[in-house]
Amino acid sequence: MKLLVDSGSTKADWIAIDDNGKVIFTTQSLGLNPEVLEEEEIINRLDNKFDISHNKDKATHLFFYGAGCGTDRMKDFLTSVFKKYFTKAIVSVYEDTYAAAFGTTPRGEQAIVCILGTGSNCSYFDGKVLHQKVQSLGYIAMDDASGNRFGRHLIRAYYFNAMPKEMAQEFEKQFDLDADVIKHNLYKEPNPNAYLATFAPFLIQFKNTEFCQKIIRKELETFIENYIMQFENCKEIPVHFVGSIAYHLQDEIGILLTQYGIQTGKILKRPIDGLIQYHTNEN
Repeated sequence: MKLLVDSGSTKADWIAIDDNGKVIFTTQSLGLNPEVLEEEEIINRLDNKFDISHNKDKATHLFFYGAGCGTDRMKDFLTSVFKKYFTKAIVSVYEDTYAAAFGTTPRGEQAIVCILGTGSNCSYFDGKVLHQKVQSLGYIAMDDASGNRFGRHLIRAYYFNAMPKEMAQEFEKQFDLDADVIKHNLYKEPNPNAYLATFAPFLIQFKNTEFCQKIIRKELETFIENYIMQFENCKEIPVHFVGSIAYHLQDEIGILLTQYGIQTGKILKRPIDGLIQYHTNEN
């Protein structure tokens, strides 16, 4: 049994398949970002999902694609944790952009592959290997156009009285905006980036307002200029996107990329379905 996992900071999609690619089970756990979680919390999140804990000894392979796995140190840490848990499995840990690359790009073709979800990322895929020009420094310093970045904008706008009055009233109805609650989630709880991203659906809900459009455009422009345009061939090959933020802002993304002279490729909410064929054929 092969376990395929596509994990962001907020959630992780799991699919178990047999050697012929037949799906045995699918499930979803909380995200497993090694940059913000210790080993104990990772194990707890695995134990809390029956399908995972019940079948851990049946897994022969684990292919994990995750946010926060962009450095060798984080890959090695997570590999060690998984080997202790899935004792009979061969463990392979990749950064999450590989799932996006394999899930969107036809075999052997080149593309620029972006992730816009809780966090953000961008790489050039040469058909086999990913190449990055920007190493992530995490959600505090980077993550342009991500869910946590949009959440940060909304909270700041609310507290600086910059949010339109009617929108602010609706914001109050949907979220607990007590300062102590916000600070507790940001500084005391695990996954503060995922907490910030919980506010992003509000931006999507009101995305056609002038207030939200200004935030969206500014963040997307920053992402294009800071990430995509790092690659000299960005106007020669398609640019694919994966993630919930990209999926819900695909119209805005398409318009802006056209203005920059960049070809819009596929925009998918999640890449994991495409991984089934890849791992059935290749492993």
